[in-house]
Amino acid sequence: MVISGKICLNDVMSWLSDRKSNFSDNDVFKSIFSDHWENFKKAHPRYDIDQYEIPVQKMLGCRDASNGYSEYICKCCGRDRRKVPFSCKSCFCLSCAKQYVDNFVSQVSRMLHPGVIYRHIVLTLPEQLRPVFFKERFNKDLLSGFMKCGAECLEDVVGVVKRKKLKIGTIVVVQTHGRSGRYNPHLHIIMTSGGISAEEERWHDLGYFKYEMIHKKWQYHLFNWLKTYFEASSEINQLLNVLWKKYPKGLVANVSKGSVPESCRGLAGYLAKYVASPPIAVRRIVNYDGQTVEYWYKDHRTKSKKFEKVPVYTFIGRMVQHITPKGFQRVRYYGLEATRTYKKWSEVIQNGIKRIGRVVKGAYQIVKQKKYRARYKEISGIDPMRCQYCKNEMELMSIWHPKYGVLYDIFPNLEEVKNEQEKVDRRGGHTVRYSSGGVQLSLFPLPM
Repeated sequence: MVISGKICLNDVMSWLSDRKSNFSDNDVFKSIFSDHWENFKKAHPRYDIDQYEIPVQKMLGCRDASNGYSEYICKCCGRDRRKVPFSCKSCFCLSCAKQYVDNFVSQVSRMLHPGVIYRHIVLTLPEQLRPVFFKERFNKDLLSGFMKCGAECLEDVVGVVKRKKLKIGTIVVVQTHGRSGRYNPHLHIIMTSGGISAEEERWHDLGYFKYEMIHKKWQYHLFNWLKTYFEASSEINQLLNVLWKKYPKGLVANVSKGSVPESCRGLAGYLAKYVASPPIAVRRIVNYDGQTVEYWYKDHRTKSKKFEKVPVYTFIGRMVQHITPKGFQRVRYYGLEATRTYKKWSEVIQNGIKRIGRVVKGAYQIVKQKKYRARYKEISGIDPMRCQYCKNEMELMSIWHPKYGVLYDIFPNLEEVKNEQEKVDRRGGHTVRYSSGGVQLSLFPLPM
C-alpha cells in the first residue's frame, strides 16, 4: 500500500455515514463482492489474475484499519484522539472516486492553453468490433493504439479542413463501458479548435466544418490501424470488409453541439465524469437479494429509465471486465497537449494567437488538488483536524503500515506513559507531566 497522506474520510466520524447515502450504497457494492468474489473466480478462472484480484481486494479493504492508518492527537487537552484508516486509492473503489476526480481536474487544468477554444468529440466502435476488443482486454497495447488512432484521426481532419498540415492538441480518455455496464469501448476527446503551423508559427482557428467528415475519417483510420495491429488476420480482414459495406457513411462520431465549458474547472470536470465514473453508479442499484442484482440506467435511444435484473455473477462480471491492466493510463495527451513539449508549444501558441490579432484572455486557473482535510470539511462542514473538545488543531501522532510496521511515532514511549498514568489514576488521579523530545504532555486517558 502506498502512503501518500491522502486518507479516507469515512471512518473519522461515524455520523457522516448516516448523512451520506452514497456510503450505504457503497456498502451494498462491497457486500456483493465480499459475498461472491471468491466463488466467482472459481466459476470464471480467467478473472483469477492480478489485473482483477488486486483492485478488488483494495476496494474490499478500503477504510479498514488493518490495512494501515494514521493517528492524530490533541496535545493541548489530550481528550481527542482519532485513528484514520488509509484509503485504497483504487480506480475500482467507489469511496475513492471523488478523490480521483479532484486529482484529475487538477491534472487537466495544468494542460490547458490560455486563449484556446476546445471541442468535445466522441469516437465509437461498431458493435461488431466490441467482441474483438473484449478478447484483447488483457492486453493494454490494443487500447493504447486505439487512443493514439483517435488523436491521429482528428489531426488529419483539421489538416484537411484547413488544407495545410497543422499540429493540434488532444486530451484522449478511453471508456470501456456503456450505460448498461456492458463492454463498449469508445473515446472521449477534448481537442483544440484549431492548430499551429510549425513553419509559420501561426495559429489557425478551425471554424465551421461538416461533421460528417469525421465519420468517414474515423472509419478509415480505425480500420487501417486494426488491419496493421492484427497483422492482416484473415478473420479481421473479412469482418472489416463487411463493415465497410455496412457503414457506407462512416462510423458514429458525436460532436457536442453546445459549447464546451470555458472555465478550467468546468472543462476539466466535464471530462472527469467520463474518466472516474464507475460502470454503473451505485445509486442505480435498486435491489440485491444475495442471488440477483437489479439496477437501472438511462437508455440512449428511448431517453427513459430501463431496469435490468441479472444474476449476481453477471453483475460482477460487468463490473470487473472494465478494470484495465496495471499501469495502463486511461488519459493520454497528444500534440500540443503532450506533457514533454507543453512549455515549448505554449509559447508558440501564444505568439501565434497574437499574430492573428486575437487577445489572449481567459487564462486557465490551475485547480489545486484537495487534501483530505479540505474534502472532509467541504462535505461535512466540520474540520476533522480540530479537537472536538478544545478546538485546537490536532497533530499527527503515528503512522502504521501492515507490512512495514510503525513508520512514524511522535511518542515512542507512549505505552510507558499510559502505564504510569494508570498508576497515577489509582493513587487519586493527580496530574503528572511527561517530557519526550522537548514535548510536554499531560497524562490523560487515550480512548481507543
